[in-house]
Amino acid sequence: MSTLRLGVNIDHVATIRNARGGRHPDPLRAAKLALAAGADGITAHLREDRRHISDLDISRLIAENELPINLECAATAEMLEIALRHRPHAVCLVPEKRQEKTTEGGLDVAAGRNHLPPFIGRLRDAGIRVSLFVNPDLRQLEAAKKAGADIVELHAGVYCEAVLAGELRAAQAELAAHRRAAVAAAGMGLEVHAGHGISFETVAAFAAMPEVVELNIGHFLIGEAIFDGLHATVSRMRKLMDEARR
Repeated sequence: MSTLRLGVNIDHVATIRNARGGRHPDPLRAAKLALAAGADGITAHLREDRRHISDLDISRLIAENELPINLECAATAEMLEIALRHRPHAVCLVPEKRQEKTTEGGLDVAAGRNHLPPFIGRLRDAGIRVSLFVNPDLRQLEAAKKAGADIVELHAGVYCEAVLAGELRAAQAELAAHRRAAVAAAGMGLEVHAGHGISFETVAAFAAMPEVVELNIGHFLIGEAIFDGLHATVSRMRKLMDEARR
């Protein structure tokens, strides 16, 4: 079974900082603590409205952090220019609406079949791996492959919300869709990741899928860190992932 990586999303360290202004708490410090606790990468979403992660954060994370950076962003001309300037390890393209609180659903890759391939091509030509955040839908997986993506990140949020709400039948149906999607994506030669809404209660379901090679987890970890500290929280998630993988 392939190794399972943990990517820690530090967006909401910046959210807390921005609530008051200044430089505390520092997302770069969070990245370094995540490394010490067993993380394999750092994810940061640079939004159009800069509601959490800032341009300066991205510059510092690229220059001063030891872990690979996964830059989440929308497929816009502004974000393409930023990605090509900084050259992170990977770029994950996500849908983005200014009014949303968090990313709502997967990217409609099939609808972007004219816009996305040249965008992805520019990134790949610069040596940047490209991931597309998608729902566990065969049509979107096929479109991602045709568009030239290296990776698909499955949107785990619907499953995670159903588990937390006690809607077990809905959760089981969603998890079955994720299993089918993971197998299909891997069969197409796409690397498979999963993320969004994953918690201590839901991580095992994705960690146990042999096709999934990376989990990207953020909001839950930062929230739990308020009570138990970031090192302890990331360490516990790492342990649960590894146990489920075995």
